[in-house]
Amino acid sequence: MRSHAPAAETPPAPGAPPQPALNRSDWATLQRLFPYLWDYKWRVMAALAFMVGAKLANVGVPLLLKNLVDAMSFKPGDVQAVLVVPAALLVGYGLLRLSTSLFTELRELVFAKATEGAARRISLEVFRHLHALSLRFHLERQTGGMTRDIERGTRGVHSLISYSLYSIIPTLIEVTLVLTLLAVKFDVWFAGITIIALVFYISFTVTVTEWRTKFRKEMNELDSSAHSRAIDSLLNYETVKYFNNEEFEALRYDENLKRYRRAAVKSQTTLSLLNTGQQLIIATGLVAMLWRATQGVVDGRMTLGDLVMVNAFMIQLYIPLGFLGVLYREIKQSLTDLSKMFNLMEREREIADEPGAPALSLQASPEVRFENVSFAYEPSRPILHHISFVIPPGKTVAVVGSSGAGKSTLARLLFRFYDVQQGRITIAGQDIREVTQASLRQAIGIVPQDTVLFNDTVEYNIAYGQPGASRAQVEEAARAARIHDFIASTPAGYATMVGERGLKLSGGEKQRVAIARTLLKNPPIMIFDEATSALDSANERAIQAELRSIAENKTTLVVAHRLSTVVDAHEILVMEAGQIIERGTHAALLALGGRYASMWALQQSSE
Repeated sequence: MRSHAPAAETPPAPGAPPQPALNRSDWATLQRLFPYLWDYKWRVMAALAFMVGAKLANVGVPLLLKNLVDAMSFKPGDVQAVLVVPAALLVGYGLLRLSTSLFTELRELVFAKATEGAARRISLEVFRHLHALSLRFHLERQTGGMTRDIERGTRGVHSLISYSLYSIIPTLIEVTLVLTLLAVKFDVWFAGITIIALVFYISFTVTVTEWRTKFRKEMNELDSSAHSRAIDSLLNYETVKYFNNEEFEALRYDENLKRYRRAAVKSQTTLSLLNTGQQLIIATGLVAMLWRATQGVVDGRMTLGDLVMVNAFMIQLYIPLGFLGVLYREIKQSLTDLSKMFNLMEREREIADEPGAPALSLQASPEVRFENVSFAYEPSRPILHHISFVIPPGKTVAVVGSSGAGKSTLARLLFRFYDVQQGRITIAGQDIREVTQASLRQAIGIVPQDTVLFNDTVEYNIAYGQPGASRAQVEEAARAARIHDFIASTPAGYATMVGERGLKLSGGEKQRVAIARTLLKNPPIMIFDEATSALDSANERAIQAELRSIAENKTTLVVAHRLSTVVDAHEILVMEAGQIIERGTHAALLALGGRYASMWALQQSSE
């Protein structure tokens, strides 16, 4: 199994609280990232080869500069020394400089596809995994903060690769080459001074950066919190306006921004401390190296060119080291961001297909059966108690009752947004927990009570029921849902934008779009969860006739509040407190004179 394949999923206990973030080590995060890059192994190897070539050329520049300086010590009138030697060295110097830039650009060009490919695959896996998580997760999530975590994680892939492959590793290669040259060409003290300075520099940088990490983490948490607050407020724009709470929302947002500002100031203060300490160590090491090189020139052990070479080496080493604190901090931050995204990718699915689960097998309109089903969203609050009923093939069963009785929960369980804790639900004799979720949901069409649309055109939202449907099919579904005339009357027609969550449409218009896209899907099993609750009486009667026609020969579950919409059902179930208290046809329940009869009488008198 590939190491970046989705982890095995074990459903948590029903009603379990949100899973805490895993404490993933930096090394574990790198191990998790490596397989994505190794898919481009040849590009990785080529990039490393170009990187080594760039560093060899870079180290060769001071060596050539030394020879150039020494070659300038010529006797007066020596034409060969003036023209041939310096000219050749100058050309070589220029070629080495060009080679450094050329190899660097080739490295970035070759590795760009690997970086972008890894980022794309990780982003796609996160997106797919989020859609695979249960409804419970999506009801509990904070959209703004989660999207920020994903954005930072994706950006972290680019940053981590850029800083490590383009800065840290090349610097380490260059340090190794320079130390070797200094020790071999002069004496070990040159290498010793450099190593001591590097040890102090790296120790100081790592220690202070580790201490600073908590401030950066706090900044990120407060940033996500402020973003979540802003997104939540904007999504509920109408509610804010209804209660005249613009200033209240602004004050809440500003409170988050104040906390973020305090954390940001702390982070900047500690960054200044880090930079000052780094420059002090660099300056001390540079002075010590130049002092020893100067002494060597004075004593005759070194030439002026050697002094220039040592100085050039130190500048080449300490310029990238001057950014080590920034690089280390960014790498740590990228690892933290990646870790958060990988934790999200590895969050266990509450609802998962069994290994090797077959697709749901249907020949015609199937029988749907609930057998002794009990369910609770939270263990302390049971919703359904031993529910049993059958929807015969091609028939309609309606469920009525007061709010909170558990009617919509039946639809969620049939669609397998949750798994039952006791009993089972079967379709054509197949337990829905033993077949793939994709095949199950493909066989079911649902018109939910609360319709949410995509911020796209009317045509896109209707065609969502059957991606790739023709315009003629979309219009046919719209006519069946009694919304075609409204769409045609708008200036943009089917290209009309519905706004975020469909807020540009009225409740009835949104519900008719939802009905149209479900009709376009044309599945063998239908669920109508208060499908006409937002419609006026005239449209409701018209659409009810269409829905009865569409439901003909389809196995249908209707969740209804208005009893007049379910009088033709094969069987009507009356629910109260998660239990079926009455069942039968409309006429039989009226004759019974129980709960259904009283509900009917109440609604008739109201109308």
